[in-house]
Amino acid sequence: MATHKLSTEEIDGAVTELHGWAVEDGKLRREFKFKDFRQAFGFMSKVALEVHAYDHHPEWFNVYGTVRIDLVSHDVDGISNRDVELARRINSIYTD
Repeated sequence: MATHKLSTEEIDGAVTELHGWAVEDGKLRREFKFKDFRQAFGFMSKVALEVHAYDHHPEWFNVYGTVRIDLVSHDVDGISNRDVELARRINSIYTD
């Protein structure tokens, strides 16, 4: 999949379809909550396998039962079509 930077309008449209995601600091961001660290880490492991296969890696932060994921494409200096697709894939992994 070719990477292209999305316009503000394209990003706004995508965010309305991406449950839980918002634009913060120029990145797609979502926080995921879990009962404990084990569940959070299990989720991170599943996401890690998916993103590695997709070859597009997130910025993420974990404290106990919270995982925050930021998506941005540094090669296009902004949010791209690949970030939106990866957010969709991550949402399909998360079961809240």
